[in-house]
Amino acid sequence: MTRPPVPLARLLAMAYRLLVDELHARLAERGWVGVRPAFGFLLLALRDGPASLGDLPGVLGTTKQAVSKLVDAMVAAGYAERVVDPRDARARRIQLSARGRALLADVEQIWATLEDGWAQTLGGARIDQVRADLETVVRAAHGGALPAVRTLD
Repeated sequence: MTRPPVPLARLLAMAYRLLVDELHARLAERGWVGVRPAFGFLLLALRDGPASLGDLPGVLGTTKQAVSKLVDAMVAAGYAERVVDPRDARARRIQLSARGRALLADVEQIWATLEDGWAQTLGGARIDQVRADLETVVRAAHGGALPAVRTLD
């Protein structure tokens, strides 16, 4: 009796976990301790510039309370900062601090290294094809656009 193939969703979940675990191990090797996986979602949301606290729940796909706690943790760790909104002095926006931008740069460098490792295992052309196929599926599910990376809660 042959077993059915492992479901794609399970393989994707295992591959994601493998990558995230290796990312955090390599971050720790570089001295980035206490970086929680959830920080990555806010790093991505703020990579192109400041955002209002009110906009982040929609971007991250989670509650205002969860976003507020995440922002508080990242501000306390020095990765993000609250700044005055130039359009409304009473409002605050959240942006990456210099430390947060440095963390994001290291994350991006580590992702590239991890992908290189996969390319050594599978071949660069196959990795390019996997990326293209996944992008096609995600874009098709979202009307041709790539959505924001959202939290998993």
